[in-house]
Amino acid sequence: MVDTTLLTRAVDHFADRLRAAPQSRLQRGAASEALGLARELSRRAQLLEEPGAEPREMPDAGMFAAADQITVAVHDLEVVLTSDAEVEDAVRLVEEAQKRAGV
Repeated sequence: MVDTTLLTRAVDHFADRLRAAPQSRLQRGAASEALGLARELSRRAQLLEEPGAEPREMPDAGMFAAADQITVAVHDLEVVLTSDAEVEDAVRLVEEAQKRAGV
């Protein structure tokens, strides 16, 4: 089992910043950036869990659900990660998405 603590911390930090962000910031792109991250994390988890199967796209549950969506997606991914390199790559994705989101 791989240590995913850094990934959990990165996503928790991003999710907390999203929850604290004003609606105007979410509307200006922070929520859509988070949704894009959630979809990518979910896609990766599904590909690792069911190789060869077509991944299902995470639905848009609205800007106020974006923080919860990245949290759920990362927990799904953490269960199937098999290497430190995969964890590091996911942490990088989260950090880059948070920068782009501006939160």
